[in-house]
Amino acid sequence: MQGGCVGKLANISGKDAAKAFQKVGWQVRGQVGSHLVLTKPGIRANLTIPQHQELAPGTLRGLIKTAGLSVDEFLALL
Repeated sequence: MQGGCVGKLANISGKDAAKAFQKVGWQVRGQVGSHLVLTKPGIRANLTIPQHQELAPGTLRGLIKTAGLSVDEFLALL
């Protein structure tokens, strides 16, 4: 049961994802273990990004949704 853009979300590292979110105003607030915590003024949710070589597509999809972006918007930031 895979969506049409799961392939596009493959091979994205936690580091690259964090850089992309920072381009739209998310700021690194700290690190908890191997997870980077990002916040954005005006948004109550935090993004907690595992600093793995490759993020699971489902994890990445959840982060993108929490950030208020579409998958295509996120991919354009990479």
